[in-house]
Amino acid sequence: MAEQEDPTQDSAEQLDEKLQDFDWARLPSEFNRRTFAAPSGPLAMAQLGDPAGQPVVLVPGATGSKEDFALMMPILAGAGYNAISFDLSGQYESAGAGPENLTPARLHYSYALFTDDLVAVLRAAAAKAERPAHVVGYSFAGIVAGLALAKHPDLFASLTLLGCPPLAGQSFRGISRIGPLTGLAGGRTGAALMIWGIKANVIPVPAGRLRFVRDRFKLTRRQSVRDMVGLMQHSPDLTKVLADAPLPKLVAVGEHDLWPTRLHAGFAASIGAGLAVYRSGHSPCETSPHQLSRDLLALFARAA
Repeated sequence: MAEQEDPTQDSAEQLDEKLQDFDWARLPSEFNRRTFAAPSGPLAMAQLGDPAGQPVVLVPGATGSKEDFALMMPILAGAGYNAISFDLSGQYESAGAGPENLTPARLHYSYALFTDDLVAVLRAAAAKAERPAHVVGYSFAGIVAGLALAKHPDLFASLTLLGCPPLAGQSFRGISRIGPLTGLAGGRTGAALMIWGIKANVIPVPAGRLRFVRDRFKLTRRQSVRDMVGLMQHSPDLTKVLADAPLPKLVAVGEHDLWPTRLHAGFAASIGAGLAVYRSGHSPCETSPHQLSRDLLALFARAA
């Protein structure tokens, strides 16, 4: 007898449950890969969809890359949007970008560096489409997206914070179970622990995904990870800026995220954002792409 589908599940959830592992290092041929000249240097970028469509800029977090959105971009492109993602400065195929390329040169990656890079990407995308972009900031990049919104709200049509730290200051203090201990580790130690945990597959991922994230570290500059961890230990308080922003906002998280759902819910309420919780961990873009894309499209419709 054929197994019957749960009638309480929607189609997006059913599609996410049927996801198969694949080679994350190989983006399908329809993706347009290029290099973007950002203030900190060349950023590896991927684009999919009608170049004249409204841009959706998906920004990965610490240790991440554009490939983290590979399952979402075809869905967004299929809905008529121009899906764009890029590797942050110092990360994966953007390893050549860094503070030494700034004028004047700097020694460390900073919030200003990442924010200026994102603003440059948004400016280029908005100019081409003649309309602002929908922005999705994943984890660390959620902070960067908030800082960019504070400086250039005209470049944003909506803002989604995906697994973004919900606490200002030493943001790691709220992490489930080990939060109180994270204040003892500096950026170097914190980065080493983060990289070890990913390579050791402490939070299990399929074999194809694990192979990719391990190989990705061969290019990613350790300094970029160390500096990002240090920056997240001094997260700016963006509550008022985000609360005052009149655009549609969404906080999207997995129910097993690093930070407890109650903290994300409180953060969402404080900035006037909707809250979406998926049956996943810190990476709904990988494990719940259909559900997350469904909710993004609903958010975008509100912006229209």
